[in-house]
This record gives sequence, C-alpha cells and structure tokens, in this order.
Amino acid sequence: MRVEKVVTSGTFSLDGGTWDVDNNVWIIGNDDECVVIDAAHQGEPILDAVGDRRLLAVLCTHAHDDHISAVGEVYDATQAPSYLHPADRELWDRVYDEVGPDRELADGDRIDVAGVTLEVLHTPGHAPGACCFYAPTLGVVLTGDTLFQGGPGATGRSFSDFPTIIESIKTRLLTLPPETVVLTGHGDSTTIGDEAPHLQEWLDRGH
Repeated sequence: MRVEKVVTSGTFSLDGGTWDVDNNVWIIGNDDECVVIDAAHQGEPILDAVGDRRLLAVLCTHAHDDHISAVGEVYDATQAPSYLHPADRELWDRVYDEVGPDRELADGDRIDVAGVTLEVLHTPGHAPGACCFYAPTLGVVLTGDTLFQGGPGATGRSFSDFPTIIESIKTRLLTLPPETVVLTGHGDSTTIGDEAPHLQEWLDRGH
C-alpha cells in the first residue's frame, strides 16, 4: 500500500477569471489496484502513474474545473467510474455538460481499495459538495481545497462560503488525530496538529 503524488499544471476558471495553477493528484493503492483523487488537468501523467493497475475509481474532492478536467480522459482509458457529491453537480456540468459523474458521494460513505478504507467526509464551504477522504489506517486525510498548510481554502468566489468552510474544518477535520497527515489539493502537506492551533487566527482574518 502506498500513497503517490502526481503534480499537473493548467488553469482554473470561475466568475470570469482564469488563473494558472498546479494541482496535486493523489493515487492510493498497491501493485494491483488503486484509486485516483482528483484527475486534474492532464490525463497522461495520471495514467502513467496508474500504470497497469486496475483503477477502481476517480474520487473528486469537488468539481472546480482544475480538479476534474482530466476525468474524461482517464475514464476513456480505464473505464474507472467517477464519484462526486451531488451538491457540486452544477459545477461539474460547466465542464461536462453532456455526461454526469458515474456515482454520488455521501457523507459517511466508505470506499475500499487495496485493503484500506477511505471514509467520505462532506466538508462544504470551498464548494457545496466538497468532500475529504480519510484513511485512518494510513493516518492521512485528503482534503482537496478545504484545508491547506496555513488555513482554509478560498471562499471569495461563487458557490463558496467562509463560515461554512470554518464549520466543516472545525467539526470534521480538526477533530481527527493531531498526527494525521493532511494531503492537500495544491501545495505542501501539513498535519492536523500543525493547523488546529490557528483556527482563531483564520476567524480573525476572515479567510
């Protein structure tokens, strides 16, 4: 069992603006099977990392275009189903207007891969359907754009809300064991213990 990171590059577009971004794509599995968390930007480097393993699913932390733009390419190559929380369907439809995600995520769902269980935590705020994936036996939580090193994900654009993301982080993430490693959608990893003491600072600054 291993957790691998692939960094892909492209753009993020919302509310009439476009920005260059690098995304972390996470692959969890063993030599036989795996799942991908967030098929971002380019399919080729993701498929290269998957190799000849059976890809069980593409798990979407949310449906901003930078996080799902390679879902179609990965599906065409592997037929692996995509999972998304239904509250993000409107964002999904902006990228894939003719086909929906294959399956819906719900809070409390469990997804098994290579003998490890990923627990689905619905953590709205950055996007309405944002979800994190917690693997207690690995001691990691994959947070997408909900929690980063240094604080919450951005909430200044459509479909986002700062009080909501704070509530999600406070009740769903900061309650995890402090040694839990936070694998983020962009940038460096951190731990729950490193971020938890700064909650009041985030509240005071308002983002």
